[in-house]
Amino acid sequence: MTPRTMTNRRTLLKGAAAGGLLAAAPLAARFASAQSAAPIRIGFQQHSTGIGAAYGRWYGRTTEAAVKMINDAGGINGRPVEIVAEDDGTDPKRGAEVLEKFANQSNCDVAFGTLFSHVVIGSAPAAGELKLPYFVVSEGHHVASGMLNRYTLQPGITDVKSQVQAMAPYVSENLGKKVTMIYPDFAFGHDHRDYFSAAIKEQGGEVLEMIAIPPTETSFTKYFPKIPRDTEVVYHVMVGPAVLTFVKELGEFFGPSRPEIFGFIDSLEAVDLASPGLEFLEGTYFWEGNPRYAQEDQTSHDKLFREAVGVDANGASVSDPKDVSTYAHMFGCWETLHIIKAGMEAANYQGPEDRAKLIEAVEAMTDMPESDAHPQGPKRFNGKTHQVFGVQYISRVENGKLVKVHTTSIEDTLYPDEVDYTTMSF
Repeated sequence: MTPRTMTNRRTLLKGAAAGGLLAAAPLAARFASAQSAAPIRIGFQQHSTGIGAAYGRWYGRTTEAAVKMINDAGGINGRPVEIVAEDDGTDPKRGAEVLEKFANQSNCDVAFGTLFSHVVIGSAPAAGELKLPYFVVSEGHHVASGMLNRYTLQPGITDVKSQVQAMAPYVSENLGKKVTMIYPDFAFGHDHRDYFSAAIKEQGGEVLEMIAIPPTETSFTKYFPKIPRDTEVVYHVMVGPAVLTFVKELGEFFGPSRPEIFGFIDSLEAVDLASPGLEFLEGTYFWEGNPRYAQEDQTSHDKLFREAVGVDANGASVSDPKDVSTYAHMFGCWETLHIIKAGMEAANYQGPEDRAKLIEAVEAMTDMPESDAHPQGPKRFNGKTHQVFGVQYISRVENGKLVKVHTTSIEDTLYPDEVDYTTMSF
């Protein structure tokens, strides 16, 4: 990671950690040199209930593992990190209330973790009013579009606009140009609708039909007759507890004769690919933010991440092979926490009075090489738009497993700036 300015203190801490000094010292001694013995408190806005609960569970496990790694290496500026988790119910109104609790009752230094876009959009104004740095792990384009505020950043996971822009050429060249889209009817799905339709048009393709489905829907068969007969590719991205039902019913509708199918793994996050009724997915394609199955070219960074979070080579919990992770998204929590650490150390963060300095330090970050802190792959942060860009993966279902067949470049994901948050006052 290369912020434009680094402190001597950060360099010293990194050197000590690299030499094993911090990790080897007793816990009390590791934090003894800090200017304050008080922990850094990070408010974790967690989708423990509601349609985001599967993500919330794995975001929680990933957060715990990342904090353990950070604390074992000396914490942040010599201070331990403490997570304050609150359930937002995957609900925008409750999300804003959670942020207010973090700021006014729990004495949190920053807020972190939110995934579902409607919750981010509902919570971000509160972050701005409370002057509470809000690090989201969401994928929505709402941050980079400029609709939020300087206190809201997305430095650990890429957004939908960059993802679909990078995917469209592969879909057009290998699967077909006449596309029907099926997506959830809220902000995240609307990002897919708007940006993929534009991206496929640039590739000489067209979207024949756009089918929006309420995110709380439990049965989907009634929507599938809307798919035009001359569709060459069905593009699907669904979320929530009924995703398994969605994919099963899609297979039942098409039977043995189907168009090409390209899905975002959101439609199968936390779902076992070996579940009965998913056999028809053989030979179909998925976008993955991070490959669920350990690939032949697995890096040492991915291996460390899997072991730390407790995920096996198939992307399931090491203690329960039926407990499938949200592997394509949860790395964003791990990487965002490491970015918070790096930003606080670059800013010599001591307390809430340094929140603006923290945001400026993160805004100054640029390239983030693939590493133990960034196991998904290399990234490039744009301080003006508060959005990170990174490589994307396309996988194909082969013998019941997701096998990576294409990796984009960071350059494939870039688009012109739509906002400059650095010009906004704090």
